[in-house]
Amino acid sequence: MIISLNNKQMKRLYSFLVLFLPLFAAGQVSITLKSAIDTTLKNNFDIQIAANTVEINKINNTAGVAGALPAVNATVSDNQSSTNVYQKLNSGAIIEKNNASGNTMTSGITAGMLLFNGFRVVATRERLDRLQKQSELQLNVLIQNSIAAVMAKYYDIVRQQEYLKIIQTSLEVSQKKLEIVNDRKNAGMANDADYLQAMIDVNTAEQILRTQELVVDQTKTELLQIMSSNQYYPYNVDDSIVVDKSLQLNSILSYLQKNPQYLSSEQQVKISEQIVKEVAALRYPSLRINTGLNLNRSQNAAGFTLVNQNYGPYAGLTLQVPIYNGNAYKVQKETAVYNVSNAKLQQQSLLNALSADAFSTYRSYSTKLQQLISQENSVELSGKLIKLVLLQFQMNQATILDVKAAQSSFEFTGYQLVNLNYAAKIAEIELKRLLYQLGD
Repeated sequence: MIISLNNKQMKRLYSFLVLFLPLFAAGQVSITLKSAIDTTLKNNFDIQIAANTVEINKINNTAGVAGALPAVNATVSDNQSSTNVYQKLNSGAIIEKNNASGNTMTSGITAGMLLFNGFRVVATRERLDRLQKQSELQLNVLIQNSIAAVMAKYYDIVRQQEYLKIIQTSLEVSQKKLEIVNDRKNAGMANDADYLQAMIDVNTAEQILRTQELVVDQTKTELLQIMSSNQYYPYNVDDSIVVDKSLQLNSILSYLQKNPQYLSSEQQVKISEQIVKEVAALRYPSLRINTGLNLNRSQNAAGFTLVNQNYGPYAGLTLQVPIYNGNAYKVQKETAVYNVSNAKLQQQSLLNALSADAFSTYRSYSTKLQQLISQENSVELSGKLIKLVLLQFQMNQATILDVKAAQSSFEFTGYQLVNLNYAAKIAEIELKRLLYQLGD
């Protein structure tokens, strides 16, 4: 059958599509774990700042910044003057002139290069190189932390949706229970108390369902916030929680000293050691070569010398020997040595913290995996139980309280399974973060 529309109806249809089609399309948007991670790594402000810090340290990591390259400067100075001149020469002649103009111009090109300063340039160059490597490691740490945060919130959405499925199933049981009680009531075989209780159970389940739908929406909004999204929109997450059961404690512990966070602390120790060398070099003599070309010209309208001009190259060495500066260099070196000690202590403390985190997280991970086996069996049994009790209730062989107890058992075991699965996944994410395997 072909339906024809007049112009007015076509305009209404077009207006409807323009207004509501974007909403329908927005409702069909799906976010996968990969797309959530990719968006976060692209938009996260902290990651962008850390990446800029890496670029800054790359720019600074040059021989020129360390002071190993020559410095070349050009200077020009031109001064115009007006003076009153009075000169009496030994010949008896007198020169006197008011408002005599004069001009003095000085220009030159100078170049200087450091030859030796106690290897301070070498230590500075090494420190700049260590700073660049440390910033790269810190960027990697931040990326892993961001991926872990996205994964935790993404699977939290999956968890909340699993809760929603359990509540929906429980609501269906309550509706079936009300249907059975209503049929009995119509046949004069059920009392009003059972009917009212069944009505209350359905209403309660519906309220719990609406509350859980709100929790799901709020969790989705939190994921968009982690993704640094500049707009909030409805979307779907069609996924399940699958736990990697292959992680081993020994491989995790053996990797900790290769963890970027630990390597970053190691770089900090090296940086502090280079600062000690830089400060120690201040107590050594420094030798610098200097060369250049000067042009000086002075011109006066009156006076003994009317024009004086000289130019030419020059070269020389400058030796500077520190003798005494109030023990400032000594104090700076002692402070730098303590900073090295603190950096090593912080590194050891970090390793202990990483090891403790690995031990406790792996224990939680392995325990949850063991509990999942028995809990999956309990969920299967509770599902069978609720079907059996509902059938018995329909045959008038069980009470409404028996059905409610079976529902509670089904909900409790279902929640426990979802929580165990989520907890095991979170432990897996943390262990893989320590192994630097997130996003692989």
